[in-house]
Amino acid sequence: MSIYEFMRKHYKHFNAAVCVEAAQGWADHLAEGGKMFVTLAGAMSTAELGISLAEMIRQGKVHGISCTGANLEEDVYNLVAHSHYERIPDYRSLTKEEEMALYDRGLNRVTDTCIPEDEAIRRIEHHILKLWKKAEAEGKRYFPYEYLYQLFESGVLEPSYEIDPKNSWLLAAYEKNLPIFTPGWEDSTTANIFVSHVIRGDLSRFDTVKSGTEQMAALVSWYRSQSEPIGFFQIGGGIAGDFPICLVPLVRQDLEEECPLWSYFCQISDSTTSFGSYSGATPSEKITWGKIAPETPSFIIESDATIVAPLIFQYVLEAPAFAKKMRQCGACGCH
Repeated sequence: MSIYEFMRKHYKHFNAAVCVEAAQGWADHLAEGGKMFVTLAGAMSTAELGISLAEMIRQGKVHGISCTGANLEEDVYNLVAHSHYERIPDYRSLTKEEEMALYDRGLNRVTDTCIPEDEAIRRIEHHILKLWKKAEAEGKRYFPYEYLYQLFESGVLEPSYEIDPKNSWLLAAYEKNLPIFTPGWEDSTTANIFVSHVIRGDLSRFDTVKSGTEQMAALVSWYRSQSEPIGFFQIGGGIAGDFPICLVPLVRQDLEEECPLWSYFCQISDSTTSFGSYSGATPSEKITWGKIAPETPSFIIESDATIVAPLIFQYVLEAPAFAKKMRQCGACGCH
């Protein structure tokens, strides 16, 4: 039984039912000529979401991405240092002394997974420093993702690949030349490294990496250049989602220009609205901010994105084949 069939058979109620409705809504949106914008918060790259997301990108189901700086860099870390990662299944019971022992070994823990400092972070540092220096010497400036695309373009990382490259969502995005926006990039290890090199004097300017406001302007330009309706699929909350969804009211209310609303919305989140959390707000609240319309297909799945997102991705990948099968069955009268 395929994932598509499994979900349609078993996921009948509550969050499960919404998973099917949201996945089918995505499939319908694409079938009607729409595009999809995906946002990544949390530690999705360290959770190896690329295993399912990369194929979505390759098959043209994703057309733009907004992610935290951590998700941008951690997909590359996993690509080049996977064998040095350590999983800590009993992380909830670690003592402070055991946490310190991990630090002393150069293992940075993200829930149950430790990212190796030397094999991942430092392996990338000297390569990307060369690109920062080159851009500075040439008087050029790039967005954070463009530097990583330049790394892929150079081929310098290929000898270090430790996973099947098809499981890297960032490499898939590079191959498709997708735009990637990283609001708050300053809150990432790579940005910390960049700042350290400016302070140390290895670099002389902070603006060699383009800023968040410039990223917003680029996002507005990208959105306005699209002729198709664009949907919004949000994994988690925070700046990765809050930043890009605001571009529509920016154009409509601040620029005072015509701009289509987001034409589909879905969020996977475990945040709670009653705590005043915007990330837990129901989709209908976005109507009041001029981001979506009352008739926009809208879904919120209150669950764990590491469980739900791969299921939805696989459903969307399989949906066209089943739609074709149903059309054929309808034509021949067998159903």
